[in-house]
Amino acid sequence: MKKLKGVITAMTTCFDENDQVDVSGMQELTEFLIESGVNCLYPCGTTGEMHLLSVEERKLIAETVVNAAAGRVTVYIQVGAMTTKDTIELAKHAFEIGADGIGVVTPSYFHVNDEAMIDYFLEVASSVPDHFPVYLYGIPQCAGNDISAYVAESCAKRSKNIIGIKYSYQDMHKICEYLKVNNGDFSVVVGLDRLFLSSLAIGCDGTVSGVSCPMPEPFVNVYRAFLRGDFETAKRWHNIAHDVVVDLKAGSDMSIFKHALDVRGLKGGFMRKPLKTIDENEKEHYTEVVQKHLGVFNQIK
Repeated sequence: MKKLKGVITAMTTCFDENDQVDVSGMQELTEFLIESGVNCLYPCGTTGEMHLLSVEERKLIAETVVNAAAGRVTVYIQVGAMTTKDTIELAKHAFEIGADGIGVVTPSYFHVNDEAMIDYFLEVASSVPDHFPVYLYGIPQCAGNDISAYVAESCAKRSKNIIGIKYSYQDMHKICEYLKVNNGDFSVVVGLDRLFLSSLAIGCDGTVSGVSCPMPEPFVNVYRAFLRGDFETAKRWHNIAHDVVVDLKAGSDMSIFKHALDVRGLKGGFMRKPLKTIDENEKEHYTEVVQKHLGVFNQIK
């Protein structure tokens, strides 16, 4: 089973002016990210406006990315939805189209206790073959539900294909607890871009990074330097990545990511309502921000 490793890019979803998924835009983005050296692609997550997509739209995006990637990088589809029924439908679809695995976000909005959470993840995991890998996905600040180490341990022990977790909250204590799950044989990736290098240092496998969608270079260089043991270079690129994350507001406004893609000559596209597309005054500011950082990347090269 392929695990998530390195720079796992949380992809934006490109909508055209008619609020339709722009398939060619998604294909171009897939190609750009592969050429930029990211290790894995992760569409239909938070950065991809997941809960604003229909099941059919999510299937279209998943198929587009899997087909465009054509086996050149690992592709995991985030399938967690507002109902268990939709989540299972999307999980089965991801397997059928040849994705490498799935991420499953916790139930959202309504509170569920640990036992209900375990039942949910096990039901989804059992809906696909036990050789098809599943990552739990915790983002408590958005979902309203968190994943305890007890839940992660219980899921890992009771399911062959629940092999890891993506955790998108700045709690290093909990991340360390996850690293002990299943006697340390549990893959942990962080969803906070600024924790990338520090999480690698304690044994995590990578980061699911939204900022790496429009600006993959510093993250790719952090990971490459880390793998070859060049910690000084990794730190240098980490500091650059940190500045990019701060300047692009760390994913609190995905319209900034989409505009950054526009600046780079790709189809960033529009946001889906009720989310707002960046206005003209902001576009001017963020154009300068993106160009500034691209200049830094080129200087170091």
